[in-house]
Amino acid sequence: MGSQLSDGSPARHEPLEAMSLEPLMTRDYETRPELVYERLRRTHGPVAPVDLLGVPVWLVLGYKESLEVLQNDSAWPKGLENWRARQEGRLPKDWPLAPSLDVNHILIQGGADYPSLRGAWDAALRPFQDPRQPQARQLRAKIARDADELITLFSQGGRSGWADLSAQFSRPLPLMVASHLLGFPGSQHDDVLMDMWRVLDAGPDAGPALERLLAALSELGAWKMKQPGEDFPSYLLASHPGLGVEELSRELMMLLGMTSDHVGILISNAVVEVISGNGSARASLSAGMMRETMNRVVMQKPPLVNFVPRFPLTDTRLGDYTIAAGDPVWVSVGAAHADPAFSEGVCPARTISTRAHLSWGAGPRQCPARELATTTASIGASRLLERLSGLELSLPVDQLPWRSSPFMRGLRSLPVRYTLADPPAGPEAAGLPVVPPPPGHPPTVDGAERPRSSLWRYLAGLVRGR
Repeated sequence: MGSQLSDGSPARHEPLEAMSLEPLMTRDYETRPELVYERLRRTHGPVAPVDLLGVPVWLVLGYKESLEVLQNDSAWPKGLENWRARQEGRLPKDWPLAPSLDVNHILIQGGADYPSLRGAWDAALRPFQDPRQPQARQLRAKIARDADELITLFSQGGRSGWADLSAQFSRPLPLMVASHLLGFPGSQHDDVLMDMWRVLDAGPDAGPALERLLAALSELGAWKMKQPGEDFPSYLLASHPGLGVEELSRELMMLLGMTSDHVGILISNAVVEVISGNGSARASLSAGMMRETMNRVVMQKPPLVNFVPRFPLTDTRLGDYTIAAGDPVWVSVGAAHADPAFSEGVCPARTISTRAHLSWGAGPRQCPARELATTTASIGASRLLERLSGLELSLPVDQLPWRSSPFMRGLRSLPVRYTLADPPAGPEAAGLPVVPPPPGHPPTVDGAERPRSSLWRYLAGLVRGR
C-alpha cells in the first residue's frame, strides 16, 4: 500500500484484499465466539482483518477503538457509496449479505440526508417510547396481551409441560408488536412479516424474502399515504412528508429489523440468565428491576454482535493497522464487551450495572428504537416469569444451541419445562392496563376461532406436534 496517513507516516502493511484472512463465520464462531475474539486479539490486536463470507473486512475488537469509530460519524461514516470495493464492482454477486445491506434505510444511510431522516424517526417513535403518552401506554398493554396469548397457546396441554420458548414465544412476540406499530389494515398481516426472519438470517432464501417483504411494505406505505392513522408509518410521513412509497417501505423494513429478531433474542437471553442461576440477574429481578436485568443481559450477551459497516474517508490508523479509505470496518459489540480493557473494569456485584456497553451503539447513530426494544423485551420476559413457575431448562446451559449470523447471535431453541403459576397473574398485577382484543380478533387462541395467519398456524402446529 503506497498511501500515507495525514501525518505523513507510511502505511505499514499490504492492502486488505491481499492479506491472509481468517474466516469469521465458522463453527467455532457459532458455538464459542469469545474464543474467536480472543484468538484474533492475540494475533492482530484490537483490529483484525477477517473474511466475512467471501469478502475481506476489518473487525474492530477493542472497546476504545469501537468507541472511536462509533462516536466519530464524520470520519467513519456509513453509506455503501463509501465502500471502495463495491464501487469498483469487486463484491461477489451472490454475497449473502448483499440483500440486507443494499436496502438504503436509516441503519445503512450516510450523507447529508441522514439528520433529517433521523429527526423524523425520533418524532415518529416518540409517542410509543415516551411512557407519558397514551400510545405508549396502549402499546404496553397490547404487548402484555400478546404475551399472555402466546403463553396460553403453548400451555394448552395442561398446567405443566414442555415448550420451546424461542420458537413459541420470543421470536413471535416482537413480530406481533411490530404489527401494532405498522398499523396494517385488518386483523392479521404477519404472513409476510415472517420474511424478516429470513432476511436477518442471511440464508439462501434471503433475496426472495426481501422482495416479498418490500412489496408488502410498499403496499402498506401507499395505504398510509391515503389513510393515515395512529401508527409509526403515519407519524413518519407527517414528520418527513417528502418520503416516497419506496423510501417509506425501506424505513418500515428497518423498524421490523429493530423490533423483531433483536428483541426476541433479548427475551430468550434474559430468561436463560435468570433461570440458569446468574446471581446478578436474579438479584436485579428480585428487586423488581427487570430493566436492570435487561441491561445486564445486553452487556453479557448482546443480541446484535456486529454493527453494519463504516468506511473511513481517509487512510486512518486504528489499533495496529492502517485502514485504507473506503475499506469496510465492522464494529463487533461482542468482542468489545469481551475486551479486558472494558470487562475487567465491570463489577458484576453492583446493584446497578454499567451503562457504558455498546449494545445500542454510541454517538449520533445510537439506535433510535432502544427504548421500545427494551420495553417489549422487559414486558415479555416479565409475563413469562410471572405466569410460569418451576421454569427450568431442558438442557444444560452449555448445551443450548446457538445460531450466529453476521449481525445477530441468538438461540436456535430454548427448551424448557414449566408449570403454570396458580392463580395466573394478569397484566394488571404488573401495573399494566388491560385492553380488549381488537374487533374481529377472538379472545381465545383456539385454532378454529382465531384468524389463521401463517404465523399462528406455525405456532399451533408446534403445540400439536410435540
